Amino acid sequence: MRTEPDAETAARLSAAVWDVLAERGIEGVSVRAVADVAQCTTGLIMHHFGSRAAMLVHARRLMFGRTTERANAAEAGRVEPVERLTGVLEGALPLDNERAAEVRVWLGFAAAAVGDAQLAAVHAEGNRDWVGRITRLVAACAPGIDDEARYQVAALRLVALTDGLATLSVLDPATYTPGKQVAALAGAVAGAVRDLEEER
Repeated sequence: MRTEPDAETAARLSAAVWDVLAERGIEGVSVRAVADVAQCTTGLIMHHFGSRAAMLVHARRLMFGRTTERANAAEAGRVEPVERLTGVLEGALPLDNERAAEVRVWLGFAAAAVGDAQLAAVHAEGNRDWVGRITRLVAACAPGIDDEARYQVAALRLVALTDGLATLSVLDPATYTPGKQVAALAGAVAGAVRDLEEER
């Protein structure tokens, strides 16, 4: 009968998967590498996750959980709709070391998902939830438009911007500094809201 590790061990294995993917990229993720970081046997890793692909899925879900927590806090801490939208989107930008690590995990997972239907499905699930949240926040900034598709198009523009900024900043942090990322986002949010208000 298969038994699951205790909570402390499960957390240690989870952290090891995250650390390996964040520090070594997708090519560096292996059962042996994760076992070394977790200071356990490869058998324990396989028993807990089952496969390398399962470790990658786990890392992607961890990242989605982190961004969801951050987004929930950003929404709860702001009253004005534009501030809520901006705060949630800022949470997806790599403005500190922790979020830069999250972006590296996301990029590694996305690269692996290109040729793997299971990983692609996990990515699409998380992405659609994110787009749904941003669409709802955009709609709150310019209520009164009957066509829901207009809100979603505006949301897609903002998601594409933040994903692009996140990717480019990891590759060229000297150009895409935190201040420039925040300024670019603020301008994009203002432009998206202005465009929607003109359509009403």
